[in-house]
Amino acid sequence: MKFLTSFCLLLSFILAPVALAAPPDQVAVSQFAPSKRDWDWADKTLKKMTVDQKVGQLIHVGINARFAHQESSFFKELRRHVTENKIGGVIFFGAPIYETTHLANRMQEAAKIPLLMSLDAETGIGMRFFDATNFPWAMAVAATGEPEFARRMGAITGREARAIGIQHVYAPVLDVNNNADNPVINVRSFGEDPEDVARFGVAFAQGLQSERVIATAKHFPGHGDTNVDSHRGLPIIDLPKSRLDSLELVPFRRAVEGGIGSVMIAHIALPQIDGEEIRPLKEYQGGDAEPGAEIVSEKATIPATLSQKVQTEILRNELGFKGLIVSDAMSMSGLTLYFTQEEAGVRAFLAGTDILEKPEDVDAMIRGLKAAVASGRIPMARLDESVRRQLAWKHAVGLAKQKITPLDQIDRIVSGPDSTKLTDEIAQRAITLVRQEAGALPVNREEKIAVLGVSNGFDGPSTMGPFAGTLRSAGLRFGQAYLQENSLAEQAAAARKTVMEADVVIVGLYGRVRSGARNSVGIPENGAAILSEALAAGKQVIGVSFGNPYILSSFPEMKTYIVAYGDMASLQRASARGLLGQQQFTGKLPISLPGLHPRGTGIQQVKN
Repeated sequence: MKFLTSFCLLLSFILAPVALAAPPDQVAVSQFAPSKRDWDWADKTLKKMTVDQKVGQLIHVGINARFAHQESSFFKELRRHVTENKIGGVIFFGAPIYETTHLANRMQEAAKIPLLMSLDAETGIGMRFFDATNFPWAMAVAATGEPEFARRMGAITGREARAIGIQHVYAPVLDVNNNADNPVINVRSFGEDPEDVARFGVAFAQGLQSERVIATAKHFPGHGDTNVDSHRGLPIIDLPKSRLDSLELVPFRRAVEGGIGSVMIAHIALPQIDGEEIRPLKEYQGGDAEPGAEIVSEKATIPATLSQKVQTEILRNELGFKGLIVSDAMSMSGLTLYFTQEEAGVRAFLAGTDILEKPEDVDAMIRGLKAAVASGRIPMARLDESVRRQLAWKHAVGLAKQKITPLDQIDRIVSGPDSTKLTDEIAQRAITLVRQEAGALPVNREEKIAVLGVSNGFDGPSTMGPFAGTLRSAGLRFGQAYLQENSLAEQAAAARKTVMEADVVIVGLYGRVRSGARNSVGIPENGAAILSEALAAGKQVIGVSFGNPYILSSFPEMKTYIVAYGDMASLQRASARGLLGQQQFTGKLPISLPGLHPRGTGIQQVKN
């Protein structure tokens, strides 16, 4: 018995995850970094590489995977980047799972040096793959008050990412969203308190890296206090370093202390940190900007993505970060408005970037890098430094041993019962009752009820399917209408009639984060006008925000307001159950609603 006890204690010690020391109440990221063996492999591999191979490693192309015959132009072009441009990796965007994994395998077969496969997975892999479970947004997780949810979410995300051939996840978002007008971060952030953002973000990273998948803190040095979408223009944060130290940098510092594997640099200008002036290109064509992009000015200052002061002096030297620095997409207009791809790649690399993500023009960026190496502008020692670092991480995630992902394991791992269970748990705990008119909840089934969905997307009435379907399956009878920006005048008239004939109006406000869109986080005028008319008429209106929580500022006279933080099916179902009195409201706002409600607001209503 004594031997058995000792053996069990020894086994528990061996299996326990190794973690770095952390401040009180701060979860540490699992220690996951290249070992001596990983660095040795990197050194051995680096000695055999040509300059072309080294330059190619810096480039990670972005694609939407799909089925493609090997003789198709799509397949041939991607393979060309792998075999001729010798790229270092691929970031995948929206696509079916099996097509993604199969295409990743084909590219790994063609690559002499294993490719690092990446994915934006802030809400799990379901953020990009419609056939996988999509967890609630970060702000919803923070509304629960439980960092353990973030850790579990990170662990499942890591396990599912590995199952489909992804080793590098671009999450968590560590931006502190303290600007209600932010059009691109919003519910992607864990909130406006830097310590809370640190707790939840680092917990997510801990879970992710426990599965030996590289986590990425983004968007350094902080994209939360901006009112411009960097997909469409260059945001400017005109603040001193002292302010960054006390707020924006807090979560990133905690993540670095905890051992996070990579950090993503934002396309934001910080004139008080780096005041180098830049001017827009005269013949700008392309990028992610739409006509009328917000920032097309005569001059601005250098974005963080190209700033040595931000990347090397602050992130590397001051914060002591030793992992991979990855750029935000090099196709985003906050960068391409001002720099050619040739120059942008060179400037970003010299500033400190290891991975140049999603160039707008891969060939042009590689040409610029090669020319800079040939001229001596990029020293060989600097090139070797980044390539060696990336190679070590590739070995650390196991790519040297196994770069091909078995397809027959995917349906045993992805979107299993544990994913669904956690999604529902978070949703149930996150729904936040901000204000309540007397007698409004639970919904009075004897009244004439209208349910109106107002969306800034273009998905059609199916957008509100989980919400309306849950209400209807519970026996609630109501008239239903749905509007989006391109709805016809006849549809708007019919929606108005449905609303104005009702006694109680439940309005689903689908003002969702849509990066690069002009109406990101807002709702279209056709629906807003009907909602304003219903409020002016004194109808009992119950607003449910399935996205931007700040929408209440546009309708402050609304007396009952619920925040769900996103349009995920789990959040819509939980909101419907809350309206019907079938579950408690337990969430609390991780942000303040300026002039209306402070952070931490949440009426704790017990179900019937």
